[in-house]
Amino acid sequence: MASGTFDILHPGHVFYLEEAKKLGGQNAELFVVIATDKTVEKHKRIPIMSQQQRAELISKLSVVDEVYVGNEGDPFKIVKEKQPDIIAIGPDQKFSPKKLQTQLKNIGINVQVTKIKDYKKFELDSTCKIIRKIKRTHFDENVFDDCD
Repeated sequence: MASGTFDILHPGHVFYLEEAKKLGGQNAELFVVIATDKTVEKHKRIPIMSQQQRAELISKLSVVDEVYVGNEGDPFKIVKEKQPDIIAIGPDQKFSPKKLQTQLKNIGINVQVTKIKDYKKFELDSTCKIIRKIKRTHFDENVFDDCD
């Protein structure tokens, strides 16, 4: 299982999901939990795309088997339902694998929590980098005429 915001899909997201699936071995299934809009607003920023759009986009990736939108009331609801063997934490996510594993164990879920340490470096390998580049790029006023 992997989770994240997945706002403005980029190569870093795809690499994270590929690495997460590899953790389960040859016949692994990858379940992905998309952060709700409220969760993204609370912990990061206002999302560019809605949770439904982000889920739809992630569901189209061949490495992904099932996609779920998170649960506001119980952040572990989907983990309880799917009972994954492994939860993969992305390299830029600020969760402590040890702390999360303990939290889950305390509610009766015995799961291995692993942080993906590698990161495929690209100029635009994070949503924030993409947003920053858009903000600092000066465009001719006619460049985005077709975006009205």
